Amino acid sequence: MSLKQDDSAANPYSWKVGGMDCGSCANKIRTAVERFPGVSDVSVSVMSETLALSLDENKTGRDKVERAVKKLGYSIAPRQRGEATEAGTVTQSSCCSGHDHTHGQGSKVERADPGHGVAGHVHGADDGDRSWYQTGKGRLVILTGLLLVAAWGAEFLLPGELGMWAFVAACLIGVAPIARRAFAALSAGMPFTIEMLMTVAAAGALFIGAAEEAALVVFLFAVGEVLEGVAANRARAGIRALGDLVPKTALLEENGKTRKVQAAELKIGQIVMVRPGDRIPADGEIVDGIAGIDEAPVTGESVPRTKGEGEDVFAGSISTDAAIRVRVTRAPEDNTIARIIRLVEEAQDARAPTERFIDRFSRYYMPAVVGFALLVAIVPPLATGADWDVWIYRALALLLIGCPCALVISVPASIASALSTGARRGLLLKGGAVIEAAARTDLVTFDKTGTLTVGRPAVTDVWVADGDEARVLALAAGVEAGSSHPLAEAVLAHAESLGVSYEAGRDARAIPGRGVEARVGGETVFVGSPRHAEEEGAMTALARSRIEALEAEGKTVAAVFRAGALSGVIALRDEPREDAATAMQELKALGVRTMMLTGDNARTAEAIAGRLSMEYRAELLPDDKVSAIRELTGRNTVMMVGDGINDAPALATANVGVAMGSGTDVALESADGALLRNRVGDVAGMVRLARATMANIHQNIAIALGLKAVFLVTTVLGVTGLWIAILADTGATVLVTLNALRLLGFRMER
Repeated sequence: MSLKQDDSAANPYSWKVGGMDCGSCANKIRTAVERFPGVSDVSVSVMSETLALSLDENKTGRDKVERAVKKLGYSIAPRQRGEATEAGTVTQSSCCSGHDHTHGQGSKVERADPGHGVAGHVHGADDGDRSWYQTGKGRLVILTGLLLVAAWGAEFLLPGELGMWAFVAACLIGVAPIARRAFAALSAGMPFTIEMLMTVAAAGALFIGAAEEAALVVFLFAVGEVLEGVAANRARAGIRALGDLVPKTALLEENGKTRKVQAAELKIGQIVMVRPGDRIPADGEIVDGIAGIDEAPVTGESVPRTKGEGEDVFAGSISTDAAIRVRVTRAPEDNTIARIIRLVEEAQDARAPTERFIDRFSRYYMPAVVGFALLVAIVPPLATGADWDVWIYRALALLLIGCPCALVISVPASIASALSTGARRGLLLKGGAVIEAAARTDLVTFDKTGTLTVGRPAVTDVWVADGDEARVLALAAGVEAGSSHPLAEAVLAHAESLGVSYEAGRDARAIPGRGVEARVGGETVFVGSPRHAEEEGAMTALARSRIEALEAEGKTVAAVFRAGALSGVIALRDEPREDAATAMQELKALGVRTMMLTGDNARTAEAIAGRLSMEYRAELLPDDKVSAIRELTGRNTVMMVGDGINDAPALATANVGVAMGSGTDVALESADGALLRNRVGDVAGMVRLARATMANIHQNIAIALGLKAVFLVTTVLGVTGLWIAILADTGATVLVTLNALRLLGFRMER
């Protein structure tokens, strides 16, 4: 924020901005609007092409903000709250065609003035899915190309220097809109822009009599802009494809009849009919029917899951073989696909440390090159009497090399491609900083229950110390009645399967890290950790021996005692996930250690960790897990994988917290990343993707700086000239973007 202000008078506003291709575009817009009084919390997203800010209209009007953006050569249209996107309407510059991204609000993006930005660094709002020649940038290429051809024809046909004046005219006509935007940026406090460097270079070339080359440079600049725009739009295609997964229409059931409605108009509680082969139009719950649900579009899970009444389904998934009726449980703007898109977009705005360093570097790089160009222009002629035209020409070429576009886009282009690739395969990584940390990960810690294991334990043994088995189960079930904890559900299910009747306990309370107690039949009964039973003096030598034997088999044991006397113990086992052992092997192959953190006793933990070939720490209370993570992060880069609920403190403490969960609120919102397919094996895929992304970033930086360095030297030596300089700039930008796009096809399997 540029000025301090009373935030209570500011309201949030959002616009769709057409044509942003790189981080420098966002920086221009941010710098231009931040200087206005009453403006704060400015956020510019290149990938979603949006501008959001808080604005006190008593100090600055919305129209002033819009005019400032338009002067820079971008189209801008309000994102209006409360309006649904029309069926079939596609905002072409959107990162997600036909899909609304107002984060909880409908939007109808107004179409920008089609005549805006016909030349220069053109930014058309509707460029996304049009052919290149239909875009503003394409029209600039055609215009400057025709002017160049006409000038060459005039030079051939006209006598004397008249042909040269045709090139002068071609250059001036082509560079005029570029100069207009350059001076708009200058008035906004940005003197060092590619438009300004182009304007100075073209004017200087005309001054020294290189009119033909000046006109050619303007044309090549336009060609580079088209290529840059096409590449940037391709980077958005992955997220656009996500939005297209949700059908535009739905069959709404009312009074026994169905009618077709816009999916964006569905409301919570309504019933929709989904026919075989149809995509489900909203997040909801099946109220009638059983079908195979293909969730690959949402989670990347390739095998359809059979679901029936009472089970949740996601918008965008497909009913493969039967008709089902679904009750809508989430508003359209808050369905799973919309939230994934929103998180990916927000992640793209969470800049990586490398990106922040590049931004700081570029702020000094361009002025330094401009200063160096000035020295090249004046020092040799003054010091040695060299030809002024020769050294001014070389200085002008250096100006064009001074634009850091390729360098600035080198990091965000790779990050955007990686986020899109991950989202399509059920992996969410919330930003560049998370990707960098994940790439450095050398230790992955796992919660046990629900993460390494399936989270559905079953009772395997009941040992009785006092009374009979039915009595022990009745006491345990009475205490656990009403609890949704997996162990409690397993005890209740076992009691019911044996026909054991029980009295639901009263005044139940949880004892953190130990268990639960409640009043059952007039006495207090405890169910939980044998260690707590030992502390209360309820344990016997025979019970200890039996518990040790059960725990050595990898079972979790709960003690049942009352009035200081042990009634019995119940053993349960939660089997490891099918892919858990393979996942540990894959991580080991990547040079990553694995460790299980669990509240279970050491013997149970040892049995499970031994089967999975991993390290373990056992008998950890929630606070102990946090302490363990804090200790481990002092020596390692630690990724913590948990269920996103009980492990929230540990997830927050780790360098990277990753939640398991198929699209649940907690899994999507609470951690740095999420595994939507609930596969432990995807942890290795996440590390591979992060490492591939960082390698791609390093390649991009090498390309950008390498080309700049080569052409800086060759330009000073007089080997290369103006048109090569502009190719070096735009060519490097396109190469960097195309290299980043390779990540869209990255395979996370070995």
